[in-house]
Amino acid sequence: MSWLKTQRLSLLLKLIYSVFMCVLVPVYWTNYGPTNFLYFCDVALFLTLVAVWTDNSLLVSMCTVGILAPQTLWVLDFGCGLFGYQLTGMTAYMFQADHSLFLRGLSLFHGWLPFFLVYLVFRLGYDRRGLIAWTLLAWTLLFVCYFLMPPPNPNPGLTPVNINYVWGMSDTAAQTWVAPNIWFIGLLVGLPIFLFFPVHWLLLKTMPQRKGTNGRI
Repeated sequence: MSWLKTQRLSLLLKLIYSVFMCVLVPVYWTNYGPTNFLYFCDVALFLTLVAVWTDNSLLVSMCTVGILAPQTLWVLDFGCGLFGYQLTGMTAYMFQADHSLFLRGLSLFHGWLPFFLVYLVFRLGYDRRGLIAWTLLAWTLLFVCYFLMPPPNPNPGLTPVNINYVWGMSDTAAQTWVAPNIWFIGLLVGLPIFLFFPVHWLLLKTMPQRKGTNGRI
């Protein structure tokens, strides 16, 4: 009982999140295969699972820095899709009939996970090391996805392709604005500057800081 009293997150929250993961992981593995878990958002799911059981502010901070901006874009894109408009196309799969309703229902975690992470940062405090830690992790995932995972495919089905958008924003065709290597380098440079750092700065300004850290960027 003394262990429970020292936890900053409730046992009920830990259990609910764990049950969700126990459902999502085998379902996604069966339908999409293990490479699906290379997506930033799926990696964040696993890191968050560890974080809620260990009250680890660094892991929570990493995930929030990494996915708050793109997942907010996901929410906006999905909202536009509900009204028949396409903003980026990143949520087009949510409206495809060949994806089961149950699978699409599980994918709604994209909509609530960013808000959940903000709550966790508020409870556990923001660890400013999250920016560097997530950037290094993101670069590793991008290299794996670009050099080892399948590129876009006109008929990908449920097989994950173009993971983390290393070939462009569409799963059916690579972008043609610039050369593929230029796009990839743009992700390596642009994601930390335009997506990760602004969230890092915002969290420094608005969230409690993890005990033992200061507010320096």
